[in-house]
Amino acid sequence: MSARDNQTHLNGYLDSLKTQRKLSPHTISNYRRDLAELSAFADTLAGDFSFASITHFHIRKFAAQLHGKGLNARSIARKLSAWRGFFDWLSEQITLASNPVDGIKAPKRAKSLPKALSADDAVQLVSKPRPGMNPDSSLQRCDHAMFELLYSSGLRVSELTALDVRYAKEGSHESAGWIDFDAHEVTVTGKGNKQRKVPVGQPALQAIADWLVVRGSLVKTDPHPLFLTERGTRMSPRVVQLRLKAHAQALGIPVNVHPHVLRHSFASHVLQSSGDLRAVQEMLGHASIASTQVYTALDFQRLAQVYDAAHPRAKKRDG
Repeated sequence: MSARDNQTHLNGYLDSLKTQRKLSPHTISNYRRDLAELSAFADTLAGDFSFASITHFHIRKFAAQLHGKGLNARSIARKLSAWRGFFDWLSEQITLASNPVDGIKAPKRAKSLPKALSADDAVQLVSKPRPGMNPDSSLQRCDHAMFELLYSSGLRVSELTALDVRYAKEGSHESAGWIDFDAHEVTVTGKGNKQRKVPVGQPALQAIADWLVVRGSLVKTDPHPLFLTERGTRMSPRVVQLRLKAHAQALGIPVNVHPHVLRHSFASHVLQSSGDLRAVQEMLGHASIASTQVYTALDFQRLAQVYDAAHPRAKKRDG
């Protein structure tokens, strides 16, 4: 089979996508580009190479080359899908030993973490009131308490909004999380319905205490939620996201700040200061640091010691 035969088959397949599968011109254009890349790869092989001669080994090699060029996993997966469809069609036109793309997967997508703020930016973000907003207003006090607690204890936003003022079990309601001022800790229920206790720094505890002074005026029918909207309903993760983003923009912090940025900043800053990976794992509520490693639980007293020594907002007030 010559290079001309290869191109004839490519044209035939693209025509079938248009006339039989009725794909849009834009989609067909994407297929044409991906198949042209396959043809270019084939042309780099020795001799007058045919599509029928392409093996699993060649496809793996092609995918590895794409990965080596920095192409992301999503794009490689799309190309493999286009090539797999082409060889399925080609097997109906000529004899193929097998579809050389079957069983070949794109490299796993790297899990990207949000960029951690610097310690100075993080402290500024959670400690400063929004410009132009009354620092004593219920809205500002609520935001201040939520943001301080997110950074202080590395909570997930869902864990933050699930917090009650104190533990309660009444009727169908049982608290998933609550603040213990005396113990300087917060109890939360994380993924897998696993409960954990995390230290809370004094600035966060003070911000929460300031919020509780005005919170009572917003309580409507449900007395349990720690954080309330101005309508008196439990705070939602989406509202926290929007408020934090607006707060960061008002302070001129030049990154897209959302609650997980504060969680990642918490982990990064404690880890950088302490080097205690297992302590950070416990405070974040991770089942394991890596798929092959499961760390033993640490005594809470040890967690508190690591936290107090390492976190920028953990220092207790004198007196």
